[in-house]
Amino acid sequence: MRIYGVTGWKNAGKTGLMERLVAEITGRGFTVSTVKHAHHSFDVDHRGRDSYRHREAGAQEVLLASKYRVAHMQELRGAPEPPLADLLGRLSPVDLVLIEGYKRERHPKVEAFRAEPGNPLIAAQDETIRAVASDTPLELDRPVFDLNDTRAIADFILGEVGL
Repeated sequence: MRIYGVTGWKNAGKTGLMERLVAEITGRGFTVSTVKHAHHSFDVDHRGRDSYRHREAGAQEVLLASKYRVAHMQELRGAPEPPLADLLGRLSPVDLVLIEGYKRERHPKVEAFRAEPGNPLIAAQDETIRAVASDTPLELDRPVFDLNDTRAIADFILGEVGL
């Protein structure tokens, strides 16, 4: 499975870049799935719905299906967070999986970087970051793209993974 990451600090533009990359790459005829890491609790379900009630009653996993989509919710209930490799193994085959976050994982990544928050550049200490997408000019030993040049960033990623 071909994978490529988009990483960066909070408010660096990761999600917007991911959204644009998915649209650009699928627009070229490739299939794409995504994995997003969250550092906080989240819920894709709603209080009072049947599936929510199943989980609240103690179900370990709930599979919700319709003719439009399938959602698989798994309650960890104190178990450790699954490793990225395990999560990738759950995905159906696609041309490319884009991964948002997972800074410490060893897959190739593009760093989204905005000058405004004042965070340090991760790429300076991380060789898995193959390029930076920035809103400000940077002098680096790897490619630097304009954060909004989605086409060029997509070209770079697709070239890196051989698509």
